[in-house]
Amino acid sequence: MKNYDVIIIGGGPSGIITGVTGIKQNPGKSFLMIKEEEKGLIPCGIPYVFHDLEDVSKNAMGPKPFIAAGGEVLVDTVGTIDIEKKTVSTVNGNEFGYTKLVFATGSTPTIPTFIKGYDLDGVEYVKKSYNYIEKMLGRARAAKNIVVIGAGFIGVEIAEQLAKHKDKTVSLIEMEKHSLYRAFSEDFAIKADSEVRASGVHLKTETKVEEIIGKDGKVTGVKLSNGKILDAEMVISSVGYKPNTDLAKASGLEINSRDAIRVDNYQRTTEKDIYAVGDCAATKGFITGRSDNIMLASTATAEARVLGYNLFCIKVLRNFTGTLSVFSTEINHRAFASAGAIEQVAEEADIKYVTGKFADVDRHPGTIADTYPLEAKLIANPENGEIIGGELYGGKGVGEMINIVALAIQKAITVYELVSFQFGTHPLLTTAPTKYVLVKAAEQAIAKIKSSK
Repeated sequence: MKNYDVIIIGGGPSGIITGVTGIKQNPGKSFLMIKEEEKGLIPCGIPYVFHDLEDVSKNAMGPKPFIAAGGEVLVDTVGTIDIEKKTVSTVNGNEFGYTKLVFATGSTPTIPTFIKGYDLDGVEYVKKSYNYIEKMLGRARAAKNIVVIGAGFIGVEIAEQLAKHKDKTVSLIEMEKHSLYRAFSEDFAIKADSEVRASGVHLKTETKVEEIIGKDGKVTGVKLSNGKILDAEMVISSVGYKPNTDLAKASGLEINSRDAIRVDNYQRTTEKDIYAVGDCAATKGFITGRSDNIMLASTATAEARVLGYNLFCIKVLRNFTGTLSVFSTEINHRAFASAGAIEQVAEEADIKYVTGKFADVDRHPGTIADTYPLEAKLIANPENGEIIGGELYGGKGVGEMINIVALAIQKAITVYELVSFQFGTHPLLTTAPTKYVLVKAAEQAIAKIKSSK
């Protein structure tokens, strides 16, 4: 039996970054990664294989940086873990000893067993599996009528990509009032609905799927809560993901109420020398302080860097006390982004807030050819002006501008400080310095705070 200083189970972003960082910080230590498939995928890039990338190979992600750093990789599946003996056994009969063990097992699609017909041939789930997505892409190319269930980020992005094929009819079904309603407050979600429809997707909100209809075991359509039946050769279920923690449970690790592995501030589980990172690990909301499931590659890699530094001793203090959700996407060439507590989240958590909004364009002057509308909203604490959330809509620059908001939230910057913040601007790259949208939104929030006192 071969022994390793560190064994990592899983080869996604969190596993790779944990390994690369850990090797650099601990030269001379041996690292083994055990992953189930030889080829991996960039999780956030999966929707784009259905049109823009055209091929799964263009979205491939592998452990090359980990191997280059000195790590070893085994393509196999872990079957059992003996915590007392500190051994890992695989389904192919391999057995290894470890000093430190890292769970980076990710997440799996939520299967809507509550919908009759969920298991028919032709019902697909957006699995983070190269082999599965490659087969799914082939089936999607052949389908003319496709129904996507769930208008979160993955559902919206896949529907938009599929609708770019002019020979397909793509319907997107969402039970909430709007698409992306868990990431954006109503005024921004309405804009998202508009862009989804403008992309050619038949969006139906406040609508449930009552049944997936089939014949001879194959999908033929979808019955909606309003009684309407949509023809479909393919149904894509995108109703969320759940932590992949079956192995952790079987090994005796402590699991929280959200089915995630319980960890402390340094990703340590309740078992000595065992860690968990990424989608399978528990998170706590930065603003709300509540148990949460924030499954983002950006979150996973931030956790992984902290873990990689601190595997054998605490070298770098973790500066974020909770996980901040920072989302972004592009629909019909319009970017949407949010960070922290949006209005619905603040209300659910009973947090007092005020908002400040400002709309302009993202270039100056606005007559420049590639100018886009730009709108910003800041959510702030009325007691001290601290920024607790933000939303943005506009061109591609929104994807980086939201990171300014995220940093402001993490560093407890107030709207009073933001109005004197020094921004760099340029006519071809940014909104005007005389009316920088984040500053103007902060000014409106200040005005509301003053008028309420």
